[in-house]
Amino acid sequence: MYAIVKTGGKQYKVAEGEVIQVEKLIGESGDEIVLDQVMMVTSGEDFKVGCPLVENAKVTAKIVDQTLGKKIIVLHKRRRKSSRKKTGHRQPYTMLEITGIEG
Repeated sequence: MYAIVKTGGKQYKVAEGEVIQVEKLIGESGDEIVLDQVMMVTSGEDFKVGCPLVENAKVTAKIVDQTLGKKIIVLHKRRRKSSRKKTGHRQPYTMLEITGIEG
């Protein structure tokens, strides 16, 4: 059984017991959250596709960790001007363990 869930502007294919990395969600480690924007649910041969969302479907997950992604270096340089600006960015992520799929 798996589902397609929308969170953080992206879509993820999730199955029960799986750990996924999504855009940062508010909560502490160990908190239970409900992802209610379910776009598709399937179990074996039977599946439901929403238009755009499946009614009365939800995915429950547990927050495993709040982490930061790999550092990205951003460099702005103007040619022939001796002007440079170097900055970095680390995107915050949330690790979710999928505990249940209903639908």
